[in-house]
Amino acid sequence: MIRTSLLATCIASLSASAIFAATPEEVVSNYANIALAGYEDSLATAKTLKASVEALASAPSDATLEAAKEAWLEARVPYQQTEAFRFGNPTVDDWEGKVNAWPLDEGLIDYVAADFGANDENPFSTANVIANAQLNVGGATIDAATITPALLEGLHEVEGIEANVATGYHAIEFLLWGQDLSGTDHGAGTRPASDFDAANCTGGNCDRRVQYLVAATDLLISDLEDAVANWSEGGQGRTDVTTDAAKGVKMAFTGIGSLSYGEQAGERMKLGLLLNDPEEEHDCFSDNTHNSHYFDGLGIRNVYTGRYVRIDGSVVEGASLYDLVKAADGALADNLLGEMNATMIALGDIRTAAESGTSYDQMLGAGHAGGALVQNAIDHLVAQTRNIERAVAAVGAGEIEVEGSDSLDNEAAVFE
Repeated sequence: MIRTSLLATCIASLSASAIFAATPEEVVSNYANIALAGYEDSLATAKTLKASVEALASAPSDATLEAAKEAWLEARVPYQQTEAFRFGNPTVDDWEGKVNAWPLDEGLIDYVAADFGANDENPFSTANVIANAQLNVGGATIDAATITPALLEGLHEVEGIEANVATGYHAIEFLLWGQDLSGTDHGAGTRPASDFDAANCTGGNCDRRVQYLVAATDLLISDLEDAVANWSEGGQGRTDVTTDAAKGVKMAFTGIGSLSYGEQAGERMKLGLLLNDPEEEHDCFSDNTHNSHYFDGLGIRNVYTGRYVRIDGSVVEGASLYDLVKAADGALADNLLGEMNATMIALGDIRTAAESGTSYDQMLGAGHAGGALVQNAIDHLVAQTRNIERAVAAVGAGEIEVEGSDSLDNEAAVFE
């Protein structure tokens, strides 16, 4: 279960934010410190996941598989909050696809149900790396006899096809849960522990499935180590936002505006609601989407308020975007904070419903009452984005280019 102590702290912080007399330089320094803390926590939880994966590999059982799943769920809590550092920061955008790319054609990785998972537009959608020791890529034969992090890096988004996701959280998620074949009914993936048991193997190639899971987890750790370095002193991410504080403030606003609007409200929420398609769930194999949306929203609020609660309960806090806006337009600053609080309540309502037995993929079903909860959160995300744009103007940072989404801007295009 996701840490209740962390959630209680986050909820308690919804109504309060320390106010600092802030300069842009202090704001971007604290922004970088929060980014570093978030990636450090992501790395720490990925290492815990690795230990659980090793236990599963050594002694496959229902208990060790469940422990590995729980570790994956815990690892998502800090990572999702770091997504607020995307879009405005080039080094994060260049890196992010290695760890959180989705959706994926899972048949690239492992077996899939008949007539479920093949993609006619992707020749690798049923390549099944786990079942094949040799692969043909672009006319060349690749030796996949041993599944290593280097092999997975080479296969990730192979031939420039974004659905060929071979690495990161969602590849690991698929390996742990398997396909979710429930559609818009209740139920996550149901991969058995015996899929990892060479002595009592189901699904075939259990030894290679273990190799893939271990290699993908090792690679996740390596990639997160790069993220920590990126935000440490002298790292490119920290340098990019702190060298020119005015530019750094604009980058921070761009990140939270784009995540709020085009990415979360649009691609991750509205698109699935329009299509009634559970394949558009962010954490679709584990049915963890309600949590991934919640912590994305919290990450946006973290950046605005300059406050992040770490996995150990300690707090990184300092000068914030809120402080800059407060100095320029107090009413706008508070309105934006209030809208973010309302967004968190709306996302919390989705979580409450999911934890009470109505999974997010059910909410996406045509005519399901839960769709109103999803739409309510979308509406608040859109409203807070409009205030983010006003806040940028208020502090004199000019205009930001917020990521768009056809699902919000041109619904007809979604169905073309």
